[in-house]
Amino acid sequence: MAYVVTEPCINCKYTNCAAVCPVDAFREGPNFLTIDPLECIDCDACVSECPVEAIYPDDEVPEEWEHYIELNEKLAENWEDHIINETQDEYPDADEWAEKKDKLDLLKENWD
Repeated sequence: MAYVVTEPCINCKYTNCAAVCPVDAFREGPNFLTIDPLECIDCDACVSECPVEAIYPDDEVPEEWEHYIELNEKLAENWEDHIINETQDEYPDADEWAEKKDKLDLLKENWD
């Protein structure tokens, strides 16, 4: 089992979760974080650090976000050179974005 980052993270990118990860499993994208399922040791440390409740064990991801399980795996591979393991400033309007729904179409997969 690995942990999965879901939709609430899009356009927020709080990094408290990545800073507590003992194995550097987090990868950073342009406007989203993901967890590499091959690196994740299922320690649960990141879950309580996420202020938008975006992180779930892969077997507890809400049905509406189950597609994020596969997406995390794909993005972790694409972003393998973008390890994030320290706290950074969140986006200036992260609190506003945290409340928005249906943000998948805003996810940026490539660093342009």
